[in-house]
Amino acid sequence: MTNKKRYNIRMAGIGGQGVVTASHILSNGMVIMGGESTLVPFFGSEKRLAPVESYVRIANGKIYEIGEIIYPNVIMIFHPQVITHGKSYTMPFYSGLKPNGVVLINSDVPIKLVPDEERELKERNARIFYLPATVLAREKADTDLATNMAMVGAISAIMGIPDLKSLEQSVKERFLGKGFVVSGGTAALDNVIERKFAKKEQLLKKNMEVISAAYNYAVEHNWTEQQQAATA
Repeated sequence: MTNKKRYNIRMAGIGGQGVVTASHILSNGMVIMGGESTLVPFFGSEKRLAPVESYVRIANGKIYEIGEIIYPNVIMIFHPQVITHGKSYTMPFYSGLKPNGVVLINSDVPIKLVPDEERELKERNARIFYLPATVLAREKADTDLATNMAMVGAISAIMGIPDLKSLEQSVKERFLGKGFVVSGGTAALDNVIERKFAKKEQLLKKNMEVISAAYNYAVEHNWTEQQQAATA
């Protein structure tokens, strides 16, 4: 990591989408890559469809701050209702977005914004990307629950950090646990543990397929920071 990079990321979604899990995987992936990260999840009642936010800072240098991110340069919207139904603790959804910031939205099609929203986002020169995250999750993992993995994959491509290898290790630690020995000891486990491990291995595989698909989608659509700079 030679170029200095620093991103303040605000994630917003609804309960049941795994927003907090996504923030942990992204944050830990940055640490695995050799950088630094801090994260703070924020949610009210723990129930499906309730607003959820998470604040993640990642950098390949030092980070000294922790807490709510008031002025993000990256915003991730995990569900269209964050925008269309105002299901967010931070309103409007782009509040505090820095100039030239990124907004990644999980939606198959562009969302119709009100004129004031369009004007304010244009004034900030915001780069808005629409990712069919739920579609990719269904195609690659047969479940909406992997939507968060698609969001992580795409944003890592856009920012350039963390890389796929680090994300894979982060996902592995999240679902298999640190220090889990795959080879050597598996044969000695009883059948119940073996079945449980096999399911987690399959879960890991599917999640990584979703992350990779979303990463490639971002690259193919010229969303990466390097590609955007080349066309500016």
